[in-house]
Amino acid sequence: MLRGAYPSPRGDTGGVLSRIMSELHSLGVAGPLTAALYLITALGAGLHALLTKDDPSSAVSWIAVCVMVPFGGALLYWVFGINRVRRRQLSTGDPPSQMAAGSVAALAGALAPQVRIGDALTQRRLEPGNTIEPLQNGELAFPKMLAAIAEARESVWLATYIFQTDPVGGQFIAALGAAVQRGVSVRVLVDGIGEWYDWPHAVPQLRHLGVPTARFLPPRLLPPNLSLNCRNHRKILVADGRVAFTGGMNLGGREVGGGTGHRMTDMHFRVLGPIVAQLAETFAEDWEFAAAEHLPLPSTPGATGDSICRVITGGPDQDVDKLLLILLSALASAERHVQIMTPYFIPPLELVAALEATALRGVTVSLVLPRRSNLRYIDWATLHWIPALVARGVRVHLQSPPFSHAKLLVIDGRYAHIGSVNVDTRSLRLNFEVTVEVYDQRLCGELAAFIGERERAAPPLSVHDAQCVGPLPRLRNALCWLISPYL
Repeated sequence: MLRGAYPSPRGDTGGVLSRIMSELHSLGVAGPLTAALYLITALGAGLHALLTKDDPSSAVSWIAVCVMVPFGGALLYWVFGINRVRRRQLSTGDPPSQMAAGSVAALAGALAPQVRIGDALTQRRLEPGNTIEPLQNGELAFPKMLAAIAEARESVWLATYIFQTDPVGGQFIAALGAAVQRGVSVRVLVDGIGEWYDWPHAVPQLRHLGVPTARFLPPRLLPPNLSLNCRNHRKILVADGRVAFTGGMNLGGREVGGGTGHRMTDMHFRVLGPIVAQLAETFAEDWEFAAAEHLPLPSTPGATGDSICRVITGGPDQDVDKLLLILLSALASAERHVQIMTPYFIPPLELVAALEATALRGVTVSLVLPRRSNLRYIDWATLHWIPALVARGVRVHLQSPPFSHAKLLVIDGRYAHIGSVNVDTRSLRLNFEVTVEVYDQRLCGELAAFIGERERAAPPLSVHDAQCVGPLPRLRNALCWLISPYL
């Protein structure tokens, strides 16, 4: 489900079709059969876009592509434009109408509207009594994750976008294989596109050790599946249904060494308490879709701390726009300070308007972005957004290397999101993502202080700095912005 903001083609459709057929005829390929096939593929793909897209600009764009690019347009739509994911939810919670009263009672005042929208959209209850431990970089996160796998006696469920087979990833492969050998029920889910970020792939090595492993929407020819969108970007590890890990880290050596000034920095979280059951449920839904195996859900752990949490999932299925709506609600509820740290910033127009409106009503809005990420074309698209945001009062901080891959949202030092979500259209509308919303003034204050240190290290851009861009860089940035819904 791709979205764009492009004008509809001018001229009547009949004239366009006639010109296309004339061009095909001039090339000697416009026989009756070719013409019939073109009409069937173009009209069929265009009709599918008309009936399934919920954004008019997206529907118009795809119809134009299907009509104007004979055969190739329909092929592009088949590869990029169709959402093939329909999953069965494993909902075990009460209906929202029953959850709302109890949730709002637990958190009254300014946070009550945020609780209500979470109740209404997620169908998951807020769970009190959790412990959330931030873990910076792989040096801190990976040893604890490996220890959880080594200590597991019943089950290990792991989902990741990228699973490298370098020495760091090899430790996880060996640990998962050892868990299988001692009788632990292990399940590993790797994204079908994400695994191509590394070679050799982890899945064959895991299967060689007897680890049950599945790929999420892998590309294949038979049966045909070339969907490059709808990726599973979630990072979840659940051991014995008792301890979980989530955040922004993939598995591999590039997550190690951030403190030395090389590679990247990132943040992951160790989670204890009742919220672990919601993370386990999220993994089980994805596993059933990818592997056609129903996993029995573990029992809900007891309380361990003071954080009140809820899992929020996003994806191009029944979860579409859920994350965006909750994010917009959080901005509307902010009273003092909004802090957003994200590696990639290509926001939907609704989010741009909300950020500007929040700043204009006197709330400090801070965006902490990398000066240079690992994807230069995304950096250039981001630079196109920055002048207008700065002009409306949004504080934009560009961090110097190493590249920060951390994903954090903190509102007023009392509400936070931790998880896999980038602030871009792909994360908010195309990928399958997971975040945990946290109501805990102590932890949220700690995360606010962490972002604040990065803000002070990178002074905000002035209006002059944001607008002082030469004509050629401006053209480059605008071109990348133009295709940003597809990045």
